[in-house]
Amino acid sequence: MSQIDSILGLADLTIQRVDRGRIIQVWASPKTRPSCIHCPNHPVRIKATHLRTLKHTRQGNQLVVLYLSVPKYHCLGCNRYFRHPFKGIRPRFRATECFRLEVFEAHDGGVCQSKLSLTHKISSATVERWYQHHIKKRVSELSSRPCPQILGIDEHFFSRKKGYATTMVDLKNHKVFDVVLGRSEASLQGYLSRLRGRDQVKFVVMDLSETYRNIVQRYFPNAKIIADRFHVIRLVNHHFLKMWQQHDPVGRKNRGLLSLMRRHQWNLKFEQKINLNEYLEQYPVLRAMYEAKQKLNSILLTKNIRAKGARELIPKLMELIDQFANSPVKTLAQTLKSWLEPIVRMWRFSKSNGITEGFHTKMEMMSRRAYGFRNFENYRLRVLAHCGWNGVFNRV
Repeated sequence: MSQIDSILGLADLTIQRVDRGRIIQVWASPKTRPSCIHCPNHPVRIKATHLRTLKHTRQGNQLVVLYLSVPKYHCLGCNRYFRHPFKGIRPRFRATECFRLEVFEAHDGGVCQSKLSLTHKISSATVERWYQHHIKKRVSELSSRPCPQILGIDEHFFSRKKGYATTMVDLKNHKVFDVVLGRSEASLQGYLSRLRGRDQVKFVVMDLSETYRNIVQRYFPNAKIIADRFHVIRLVNHHFLKMWQQHDPVGRKNRGLLSLMRRHQWNLKFEQKINLNEYLEQYPVLRAMYEAKQKLNSILLTKNIRAKGARELIPKLMELIDQFANSPVKTLAQTLKSWLEPIVRMWRFSKSNGITEGFHTKMEMMSRRAYGFRNFENYRLRVLAHCGWNGVFNRV
C-alpha cells in the first residue's frame, strides 16, 4: 500500500483524488476485482457502479468524507449479482466502522452529544443510536463467558420503585459477571436456574447474609462459602457498640471516645491509649469486652496462612466465642458459631468483596451521570459494558 493509499487506513482501496479544505474529501475505488462470493473460481464482470458517500475518521480537526465507487458484479458462472464487499464498511451505512467507533469512544469518555454533533457533523440521535449499538455489542461478546470459579456476591440499591439488585463479580479477573434485579431467592430463582456452569464455581465470597447463603448452597453445589472479612469485623464492632450503649449511653455519644473504641488497639497512639484506659477503668465489664473484642479482631484479620496455622487459631477463636456467649453479646456468639466454617476459610483466602464494593461505587457514579435509571435492562447493559468487558472488540 502506497503512502497516499494509507491515508484512510482501509485495506484494498486505491485513492484517486484528495481535496483538502474545511473538509477533507477523498475519492477511492477497489484495488482488485474479487471472485464470485457464491461460486468461487469463476470470473466476474462489472455490471454497474454507484457512488457511496461515507464519513470517516477525522484527521487533526478536519472531517474526512469518503466518496467510494462501489462496483456491482455479474458472475459468468452462476449468473448471479453481488456488490463489492469492503472491510470496515458495512452495507447501507453512511459512516465507516472506524468513524462509528470513534464517536462511541468519545461519548463513552465523557464528550456530550451536542459537542459531538458539532465536531463530527452528525445528530444527537445518531450519537445515541451508535452508542447503544456498541454497548449491546460489548454485552453480546460477554454472553458466552463461563461462570467464574471465584464468585463475589453482594447487593446494592437500584431504585425506590424496584428496590435492590444483586451483583455477581468474577474476583479472579476483577470483572462484573452479571447484575440481577432482586435480592431474595424468589426473585433470583429464574436467573440462577438458567445459569450455565454453576457447578464450576469453587468459592463464593459474601457477607453474613442468611438469604445468600441458602442461595449458594442450593444453586452452587460445589462452591465453598467464604465470609467477607470487612463484614465480620463490622458485625463485631456493631455488637460491641450496642453493648456500650446499654452500659454508658452518655459516653457512647462522645465522638472522641467513639473514635477510640472503633479503632484497633495497635493503631492507637500513646496518649490515646492513656485516655482510653482512664475511661475503661470506670467500667470493668466494658473493659473486659473491649479487650476480648481486640483479641477477636486480631484473629479475624489473619490472612494467607496454611492449614496448620489455621488449626492452631481455631481453639483461640472458640475460646473467645465462648467468652462472648457468657456476656451481654450472646447474639454475636451465636452468629459466629453459625458462620464458623466460612470465617475460618477466610484465613486462607486472599480475595474479599472489596472488589465488589468498588464496582458498586462505579455503578453509583453511572447512575448519577444518567440522572438515574428507570429501565433495569438499560442499567444492566451499561454496567456490563463498563465493568465486565475486557476493553477489546473481537469483531469490527
